[in-house]
Amino acid sequence: MPRALPRAVLPAASGAFLVLATVGLLAWPARQGLFAAAAGGTAGSALAGFAGLVADRGLLVLLGVTAGLALYTWRRDRPGFRLLVAAGAGTVVAYATSELVKAIVTEERPCRVVDVAAVLPCPAAGDWSWPSNHSTVAGALAVACVLVAPRLWPVAVPLALAVAGARVAAGVHYVHDVASGLALAVLVTCSVTAVVVRLATHLGAAPAARAEPLRPRSTGRRSRAARRTTGT
Repeated sequence: MPRALPRAVLPAASGAFLVLATVGLLAWPARQGLFAAAAGGTAGSALAGFAGLVADRGLLVLLGVTAGLALYTWRRDRPGFRLLVAAGAGTVVAYATSELVKAIVTEERPCRVVDVAAVLPCPAAGDWSWPSNHSTVAGALAVACVLVAPRLWPVAVPLALAVAGARVAAGVHYVHDVASGLALAVLVTCSVTAVVVRLATHLGAAPAARAEPLRPRSTGRRSRAARRTTGT
């Protein structure tokens, strides 16, 4: 069976979700101005190359951290590995949810709306903006790592935030896109992981209960009969 979720996960996840959702809501009215300031300022600066690299390849670093954690837990902590698998299921569901929301909302990319120079080429038409898939996956991977190994948060959380921020700085997303993607990742990954862990615990406990031998229950009548037989 997978390891139980850390006790602090619910309040921490709830707080993170509320903060990220609030940032997304507050950023939406000023989305074009925020995008122009971030993308325009980055495109002509010395940080342009680095922002483009993180935006385009930053997920690979988080995948590497997650893969290393998977290898470690497989060898030394099987319950932790099973918990990571459950969180991986949450990551898949979070990504699928973000794709579904994109197809429903169909928000145009900022690089097609705001006339600002960008570090990365603008994605093709029909590749919608809200929420950010990269941010969703980055947030989900970070959540998965922290659920299994809370001490990894100083590595996983800044990496996820860096990927999300770089998607804005590189000119392919609004601020509310990446904040919403991170919020979606926290909500869906934690929820799915909790459901999978509960189901696995229930299914694992059922065979054990069926396998437990039944102990004969002695009644008062049988006890009195036994005493008369023995003469006591």
